[in-house]
Amino acid sequence: MDEILEILSNDARISPEEIAKMTKKPVAAVKQAIRKYEADGTIVQYKAILNPEMIDSACAHPPVRALIEVSIVPQKDVGFDRIAERIYSFDEVKSCHLVSGSYDLLLVVEGQNIQTVAEFVSSKLSSMENVRQTTTHFLLKKYKEDGRIFKQAVRQKRLNITY
Repeated sequence: MDEILEILSNDARISPEEIAKMTKKPVAAVKQAIRKYEADGTIVQYKAILNPEMIDSACAHPPVRALIEVSIVPQKDVGFDRIAERIYSFDEVKSCHLVSGSYDLLLVVEGQNIQTVAEFVSSKLSSMENVRQTTTHFLLKKYKEDGRIFKQAVRQKRLNITY
């Protein structure tokens, strides 16, 4: 991988000037490379990784996320692509991967609560032609994402209950 891309994939907040120092390239060349990667779709988006435990739960209810394994029947001449395209077009689907193993697609799905995710699976996903089977795993806690370990929020120690 290009060293500019590698640096940005680890921390998108690093400025072109800092990247130029790290790579010993001219700042103008770094800026030009970044513009090219953005224009050709190599860099799709800059994103912050949030620790859900550190977000004030009184202000917002975090969405419920689930991993959904999907077994599908591939279509003649187009394989998995057309079905995957129909599935990832749903707003609830945050990511969609073709994988090897006992199922074909792995989805990351997000909803307001468990019921909205369940409703998506039962009414939209499972009822699709060519979808043979789904298995849903609700995400309970996030420890690490994209190589970053999350600091755990300090919890108040529970009081013992005595009778």
